[in-house]
Amino acid sequence: MSFITAEIDSSLATLSREHADLADFGIVKVDDEGKIELYNKYEADLAGVTPAAAEGRNFFTEIAPCTNNKLFFGRFQSGVAAGELDAEFNYTFTYKLRPTNVAIHLKRDKASGSNWVFVKKK
Repeated sequence: MSFITAEIDSSLATLSREHADLADFGIVKVDDEGKIELYNKYEADLAGVTPAAAEGRNFFTEIAPCTNNKLFFGRFQSGVAAGELDAEFNYTFTYKLRPTNVAIHLKRDKASGSNWVFVKKK
């Protein structure tokens, strides 16, 4: 199911905003608590939230509170705690937009210790 390109996957430790903005899926880099460090153009367009408004805020509680549940945030927390975050699942966003079906890939880059939320509209 993964839609992450090999090029993106291999460059997570050094992924620039410019490169992230070229992707045809949402890329959100978050710290271990969920604070957004990078928010790409695809995700901004999908959610209607600019990168400037999203970065520095918590993805799960402030930007996409519909993800603050066991299914989504719970998987994230478990994966971060284990140091082994790599989960793919289908989800429906309901906050600020009409129900939108998406594919989600939560991933932790072991090399850099960074966490990623990838989103692709279905």
